[in-house]
Amino acid sequence: MHIAGLQKMSLLDYPGKVACTVFLSGCNLHCRYCHNAELISPPYTGGKISQAELMEFLDSRKGKIDGVCISGGEPTLCPKLSELIKAVRTKGFSVKLDTNGTNSERLKQLIEEKLVDYVAMDIKNSRMRYNETCGAAVLPQIERSVHYLMHGNTDYEFRTTVCKPLHTLNDMKDIGLWLKGAKRYFIQQFVDSGNVPDKNLLPFSPEEMKQLENAVLPYIPNTRIRGV
Repeated sequence: MHIAGLQKMSLLDYPGKVACTVFLSGCNLHCRYCHNAELISPPYTGGKISQAELMEFLDSRKGKIDGVCISGGEPTLCPKLSELIKAVRTKGFSVKLDTNGTNSERLKQLIEEKLVDYVAMDIKNSRMRYNETCGAAVLPQIERSVHYLMHGNTDYEFRTTVCKPLHTLNDMKDIGLWLKGAKRYFIQQFVDSGNVPDKNLLPFSPEEMKQLENAVLPYIPNTRIRGV
């Protein structure tokens, strides 16, 4: 296995923990606001890290970090994801998985095998605008993944990266109704990394972000804003 990137320390990626973040390449979506667009289609031509090198790094970080975030791309597309997670867990680290939720059966398997301690699942938009936003017809799989998380025992969050003109107050209200009762939900500010596929997208102002939050709060009281 080759890992496309490694952020050696983060205080933000894993709630309540100091963690590193591992980036795997390959994704089955084409979100217009993707800030890791270079990871969408393998093979990734940037720097690569082998699993053995990652394990050596983790050995050197024992007592300094608590967890490992596995992100992408879309990690559940990796055939050896379970092997990677098991190797990380043998080092004594907890594991957070970032996922777009399209590989619902793989997600269910990881949850049932208790391989992940925390799941952060992206919700791209309201159900009516999902395909438009992510570039694929994946809503049935998304709904199954939402169900697994909301009715399971694994800790989780849902999150939506918002930008103009893709997200509206009505969209956010619809998301709130859809995910009503979710454990926690984050509205994330769009940041143009310089590699975003759609060059016509804009961030919301802090005041506009608050309006989006207010549209969701009646349905998901534990809604928060990130990145503002």
